[in-house]
Amino acid sequence: MIPILTNKTTGPLPSLEEGFIVLIHKEADWTSFDVVKKLRSYLRVKKAGHGGTLDPFATGLLIIGVGKGTRHLQRFSGLHKTYRAVIRFGEETDTYDCTGKIIDRKDVSALDVRYIEEAVATMQGEILQVPPMYSAKKVNGVRLYKLARKNVEVRREPVKVRIYKSEIVS
Repeated sequence: MIPILTNKTTGPLPSLEEGFIVLIHKEADWTSFDVVKKLRSYLRVKKAGHGGTLDPFATGLLIIGVGKGTRHLQRFSGLHKTYRAVIRFGEETDTYDCTGKIIDRKDVSALDVRYIEEAVATMQGEILQVPPMYSAKKVNGVRLYKLARKNVEVRREPVKVRIYKSEIVS
């Protein structure tokens, strides 16, 4: 059984030789790799890695394997994830997120809440999603965002994703 550590864990750390999993809340403006580097330095270990990249502006749970714990990271890759987003209507960015340059604006003053609710209600089930150029997805071994920063656009195949639930929370 691989030990899993959180901010509630007390007592001595498990053996570095045995390895373990650390659950860390990643703050905005840190990359996932920044967190891994900091943990490596803090624990004075060479072998540590995360179980999935979070965008630098995103906050959330980062699952990190330390030592032999890295072998167990694939167990977490298929788990369901929850996302919470703030949406600004009427603006489109070149990155499809809050970090990009605004490339289009539309007047949304007549936008009706019922229309938004109906649209959100359709965002469930299995859909095909084309990964945006500004994403950590790799094509031919290169992360898409690295190509996008060089103004190189490549063909991306749609990926099947499942949305279990979508709702407006406020």
